[in-house]
Amino acid sequence: MEDLQELEDKQSEEISENISPGKQETREEMLSRHRKEISVLQNKEVALKKATAKGSKAEQKAKKKQVEEEISQLSAKLKEKQAEELASLGYSNSNGKEKANIDTLVKAIAGVSVTSQADHSKPSKSVKRREKRAQQEAAREQRIQEEQSNIISDRMIENEKLENKLEPLGLAVHEIKPDGHCLYRAVENQLALFSGGSSPYTFQELREMVAVYMRQHAHDFLPFFLSENMMEGDSDDSPSERFENYCREVESTAAWGGHLELGALTHCLKKRIKIFSGSFPDVEMGKEYKSDGGNGTSNPGIMLSYHKHSFGLGQHYNSIVPV
Repeated sequence: MEDLQELEDKQSEEISENISPGKQETREEMLSRHRKEISVLQNKEVALKKATAKGSKAEQKAKKKQVEEEISQLSAKLKEKQAEELASLGYSNSNGKEKANIDTLVKAIAGVSVTSQADHSKPSKSVKRREKRAQQEAAREQRIQEEQSNIISDRMIENEKLENKLEPLGLAVHEIKPDGHCLYRAVENQLALFSGGSSPYTFQELREMVAVYMRQHAHDFLPFFLSENMMEGDSDDSPSERFENYCREVESTAAWGGHLELGALTHCLKKRIKIFSGSFPDVEMGKEYKSDGGNGTSNPGIMLSYHKHSFGLGQHYNSIVPV
């Protein structure tokens, strides 16, 4: 498609504009550029998929498949280029220096100096939290590169299975922007469908509602939080402090939502949530809200789709809508 070629050319032009002639990029600058390149590709994929919603079902399906195939090829090419660029600065996952290189990458993402320092004082809790977040980001960067060869076919298989599951039900996937807020944006889209206009809550308000609910019901969420977030040996924070830090991230950052947040959303909104997937069995949460419990009228449930292989960046949620 011409749009995809234009995207590739545009990325090259933007990269050239941001790099001064003869100047070697620092690791931090390179990582920042890499994230921007991935974000541009993600946004383009969403836009192209929305543009396929024209014509007959067969035409839409053919166009969507073509977009997925060409985006996957462009994504693979981008990840290969990024891996080569990281390797040029000493980051590699195929030699004996892997651990040292990953440590350096973590510090670069966290904004911590990668040069030798004479000060060996104990790092503060905020620095530890930053480095922990950076460790997760580095692992994510590494996973993108390692799994890219498989992600193309896996994503197409996942999408095809999901489409085959939804089509007989008269349902389809409504693409949501993959910016870390996807779970909340998908729920916002569903609430807008129920109201026939705009949602009563923005994605940010939903984040804040979830954080408040989790704090108020910490005894219900803390055991699951601790099972998913093992205590680190060098952490000085108590479990309750770590849980509070997590709640702050939920309400004030673009941290991805998952099982805990879905559980909180069902109770905050008093609605059941059904999650369709092409990789896992469908899941339904909040079944107690299937009806209003009073006059027997139906309480419409929220329908989402979970994508394990979307964009090669881990979990992603979309909204499920009637065709």
